[in-house]
Amino acid sequence: MSQEMVASRFLRLGHGLAGDAKLPPSRNEPCEMSGQPVIALLGRPDVPTDAVEEYCRYLGEALLAEDFELTIERVDWNATGWDRTLNALRRRAEGWHGGWVLVQYTALAWSAHGFPLHFPRILKSLKVAGARVGVVFHDIEPYGTRMVGGLRRRVQLHVMLKSLLLSDVAVFTVPMERVSWIKHEPGKGWFIPVGANLPTSSEANSRKDISTGGKLSVAVFGITGGKSGRWEIENIVEAVRFAASRFGNLRLIVLGRNAQSAEAELTNRLRDSPVELHVLGVLPGEDVVRSLSVSDVLLFVRGPISTRRGSAIAGIACGLPVIAFEGPETAAPITEAGLAFFSPQRKGDLGDVLLRVLEDEHYRTSLAQRSFAAQRQYFSWRVIAARYAEFLRRQP
Repeated sequence: MSQEMVASRFLRLGHGLAGDAKLPPSRNEPCEMSGQPVIALLGRPDVPTDAVEEYCRYLGEALLAEDFELTIERVDWNATGWDRTLNALRRRAEGWHGGWVLVQYTALAWSAHGFPLHFPRILKSLKVAGARVGVVFHDIEPYGTRMVGGLRRRVQLHVMLKSLLLSDVAVFTVPMERVSWIKHEPGKGWFIPVGANLPTSSEANSRKDISTGGKLSVAVFGITGGKSGRWEIENIVEAVRFAASRFGNLRLIVLGRNAQSAEAELTNRLRDSPVELHVLGVLPGEDVVRSLSVSDVLLFVRGPISTRRGSAIAGIACGLPVIAFEGPETAAPITEAGLAFFSPQRKGDLGDVLLRVLEDEHYRTSLAQRSFAAQRQYFSWRVIAARYAEFLRRQP
């Protein structure tokens, strides 16, 4: 995101807070409040794209129909330090007395290295100011493996449990029975899946009208960095090469985070294969929809599919069959979309599943129809906003 775009969305306030970004964004012109005010409170931004910010923008647009006006505020702790940040937040929160503040939680948004120890202080400051506090858990489980990772997991778990107790409402983006650390949920949890951070209202329905030159296209939306990314590239290349060897010429479209950094390896591994490679990188939402709309199937190998995987739901929102694998968070309603499952433990299974989807047009069409239906029923921002409105309308 360019500095000009950031400046147009966020008005810098004193002592590290940024805010006054009304939703939907008028880009440069402010809009008057027309509904009950709600604050979305974010930590430091992610780069090169901030999916949580985009989530809040699309949620805010949809909440207008429910007579709520959502405003984004940022807690810029990374620039000003925690003491000055909390002092500024306490002063700012005096104007939020009695209103809802939806604090967006990811560990790295509130800590440079995934140790968000100060996050409960944010919630306490809001409570002291008389705000009604909702915590939206975008990170559902603590993460970390080795010795430092184990300590990180314990810290994150402590913070999430404390945040659940401090909040008035907690929003989980996967079903709560799939959250391992919730044993005795105190009656304040709401399951609300994420939506696709895309303008899909009209473009997705026109995907059948787009000419693809008779060549079927496989889309990959985002690649993880590091060791996980190398595993993803290996599986994607193996599957696409196999399908192309049996089916004929294919087009592989790779877009989103880390796509361009993977381009050299993808190009090298697909050399001498009948696969036409297009690496597009990070694109505006309209261009993401356009790219997915000329695709026939989405490969999602970034982890087990679930209702918090926005890049997988992007494929569902655009009416694509999605090839993915299952994990602890895989549960309804994501399983009602057009999913074709493969087993990562079974050598070559991804290629076999991809080939079946490409070869069987009837099967591919039925999966696409299921994705369209699931999008309308569960993952559209209209449905998501209506779920938020249920608790936002509750009286203290």
